Amino acid sequence: MAVVSASPPRTKPRRAGALTPYVLIAPSLIAMLGFLVYPMASVIYYSLQRYNVTKPWDNGFAGLDNFRTLLFEDPIFWQSLGFSLRWVVVEVLLQFLLGLTLALIVNESFVGRALSRAMVFSPWAVSGVLTTAIWVLLYNPFTGVSRYLADMGLISYGAAPLANPDTVFWAAVVAELWRGVPFFAILLLADLQSVSKDLYEAASVDGASRLRRFFHITLPHLRDAIILSTLLRSVWEFNNVDLLYTLTGGGPAHQTTTLPLYVAQLAAQSHDFGYATALTTVAFLILTFFSITYLRLSKFGAKS
Repeated sequence: MAVVSASPPRTKPRRAGALTPYVLIAPSLIAMLGFLVYPMASVIYYSLQRYNVTKPWDNGFAGLDNFRTLLFEDPIFWQSLGFSLRWVVVEVLLQFLLGLTLALIVNESFVGRALSRAMVFSPWAVSGVLTTAIWVLLYNPFTGVSRYLADMGLISYGAAPLANPDTVFWAAVVAELWRGVPFFAILLLADLQSVSKDLYEAASVDGASRLRRFFHITLPHLRDAIILSTLLRSVWEFNNVDLLYTLTGGGPAHQTTTLPLYVAQLAAQSHDFGYATALTTVAFLILTFFSITYLRLSKFGAKS
């Protein structure tokens, strides 16, 4: 007589257990909707509006008029965009080169290395406004560096680097370099310390010079850290407002006005929030396109 074994009863997952993952991610989802999606949707909405609190009678739907104005009728937009691109390229390139140099130096073993690292990293802890205060004093034409350069006969007395259109760009670049170089130094030093010493020893045994070890071991190892740090710093420098606003105010004649600084000036001074949000939307699209293109071309995360 055949014995038919009873199959175990099928257990249906409890409904409460099925909802548990959604309950756990709900706080994060709500936070994203509140702090990311809603602000972005709000910016896009106001970019299509005429919204100036000083002219409420003129407020209303504008369609694409704000974008047509910034593209064809606003020379300051193109000037600020051109300066932003120039500012990002110069700052990120110089900060990366100097930061990499400092990271390689403080990665070596020498007496006073801990103190040297502290001195290299300390400017990163200083706020942009405080950095500006320091460099305004240094650029003072009567008590700062200009006075001593004039004493040596290199420049004329009373020369103000921040007021001269020929020198204001590089004066602002130097001030931002002092604050931005430690970012690259910190990030690259952290990755340098993970390089296996055995690789350098094997390369030395094979007769590789210090330069060849740098290009064939150090740089390939730092590849992802370089891509990530330059991308982050590019976005931050494009959005630079605090240092330039307090150092030069965007002048003289808008020569140091970045696109985000122009947006801040429109919102704070002209109260033209509709046009300012249209500029913000354009800046967002530029940064998004740049970030995606840069990551794709650099093949970030791909195994070499």
